[in-house]
Amino acid sequence: MFKALVVEKDAEGKTHASVQELDESQLPEGEVTVSVEYSTVNYKDGLCIGPGGGLVRNYPHVPGIDFAGTVEASDDPRYKAGDAVVLTGWRVGEAFWGGYAQKARVKADWLVPLPEGLSSRHAMAVGTAGFTAMLAVMALEDHGVAPDMGPVLVTGAAGGVGSVATAILANLGYEVAAVTGRPETESYLRELGATRIVAREEINETVKRPLESETWAGCVDAVGGAMLARVLGQMKYGASVASVGLAGGAALPATVIPFLLRGVNLLGIDSVMQPYDNRLRAWERIVTDLPMEKLDAMENPATLADLPQLGADILKGQVKGRIVVDVNG
Repeated sequence: MFKALVVEKDAEGKTHASVQELDESQLPEGEVTVSVEYSTVNYKDGLCIGPGGGLVRNYPHVPGIDFAGTVEASDDPRYKAGDAVVLTGWRVGEAFWGGYAQKARVKADWLVPLPEGLSSRHAMAVGTAGFTAMLAVMALEDHGVAPDMGPVLVTGAAGGVGSVATAILANLGYEVAAVTGRPETESYLRELGATRIVAREEINETVKRPLESETWAGCVDAVGGAMLARVLGQMKYGASVASVGLAGGAALPATVIPFLLRGVNLLGIDSVMQPYDNRLRAWERIVTDLPMEKLDAMENPATLADLPQLGADILKGQVKGRIVVDVNG
């Protein structure tokens, strides 16, 4: 038997989440059984714990789109008992049972070896949010962004993706301008390495002119919507925006002028179906480019019992930094 957070749907269509005891025989099919040590909380997790958001196919369901732990049993030669592994994406925790449990069974293709020098706890302080942030930074670099080109904007900077992106960019020598709508997070963002704080209301306005002053050499955008549209018109010539989220809405009320007259690049960042080789590349970069002391400063500990409330909080934008869930706590 093992503990898991189980989400059930009642006859009226309402979901209810609670910690329950499950039998290993209830685990889904898969080549690898993992003894889970840590998980985390992302926006998608909030949806899967609560309303579902169209992500969960069947109930009862075990959410948790990330987990790190140790292989308990494997039918795949790539992994053996005792191997440390990490999983993000592949719709685990959405369409498939996930990491909010002391045990998980998944396809071997979905796993990545835990990088040398990274603990399972730190891996989940990173989680999908941090992994996505690293992919965004890599994409900006691949499109020519460098520290000597000017400031890089990070929107939604106090959230999971934004926090890690801020810390990585600052560590790489970039001047980081962090956008936040929560004044109380300013000292936190400066500790992560932000050199400038931009109030959300300064930049979250409807586009008035298709082009404004060339300000940003790059941008990691976790907000989307009107803010992304405004940012596009503020990018320097040939600069790139890595789009990683839609906290401000999925619509993009912009014009094509920044693309045509300034050669601005809008880069879509997907972490769910990312190929294996690029996953390895990103995790290795995380080990070298994300200072662990900065990661520690982002961490907020939690247990399975805390998840229903945390799921609701993250949907309201009330979570700062990275939540690390000790599933055995």
